[in-house]
Amino acid sequence: MRRVPVLNIALFVVTFFTTVVVGTFHAMNISFDSSADLTRFLTGLLHDPLKLSRGLPFSITLMVILLSHESAHYFASKKHRVLATLPYFIPAPSVFGTLGAFIKMKSPITTKNALMDIGASGPIAGFVVSVLACAVGLSMSKVVPVAAVTDGFMFGPSLLFYGMAKVFLGNIPPDYGVSMNPIAFAGWIGFFVTSLNLIPIGQLDGGHIAYALMGEKHAKMSKVLIGVLFVMGVVLYEGWLVWAVLLIVLGFRHPPIVYSDIPLDHRRRIVGWIALAIFVLTFTPIPVMVA
Repeated sequence: MRRVPVLNIALFVVTFFTTVVVGTFHAMNISFDSSADLTRFLTGLLHDPLKLSRGLPFSITLMVILLSHESAHYFASKKHRVLATLPYFIPAPSVFGTLGAFIKMKSPITTKNALMDIGASGPIAGFVVSVLACAVGLSMSKVVPVAAVTDGFMFGPSLLFYGMAKVFLGNIPPDYGVSMNPIAFAGWIGFFVTSLNLIPIGQLDGGHIAYALMGEKHAKMSKVLIGVLFVMGVVLYEGWLVWAVLLIVLGFRHPPIVYSDIPLDHRRRIVGWIALAIFVLTFTPIPVMVA
């Protein structure tokens, strides 16, 4: 008899709730750094809990993006007979309502082809859903003066998000920005999460892909890229300093695979380069700015 994954289900439910709350904050233009706004919001919920329904478009879209990413990893692992857990979602009191989700590998990965399938499947699946979310959300978004931003934060665009904004909203004048529809905001987060996972360092998804493509050369590249993150943390965005330290703690080396002599096939090599191109398109050098 199969054991019910109680922890996985509980974390999913809690993360759904935290993202609904955060989605409601954004939908109601509540400032995250205003204790008065937060107090009024919480008091209002006691009288009208249905206000939380305004956070559902954001929450459902973001949860689908994260679930597609982790499910793709899970099914790729099953295909290659690698033991893996069901997804664990991570709720968080942050501007996103979550720190993402992950699955845990419980047996070694055997070949470079399996490593590529498992590493690339999640980001590509999440990316496809994120593109759809951005397309739908941007078609319902507005261009507004930067001075009209009221929630205390501005979110920087990746190359792809900037291009899609131009397609759906036209040229954006100086001192103007995009007031993102909740679905577009979830898509933006999807791009951001995809790019973080695709950084080709250590055991991130991008690290799996780089190791499958480059073998042991991947360790030297990881060291260089961690240095780049430190520089970006000093020059552009302090969050990259935290990310660089975390990656050092997690380790920049990739564990060896079982049958390292079996080469990566041509089709999977193409998939790897496509995934790294997605990283370039979705990477946001300055993701968050205080408005």
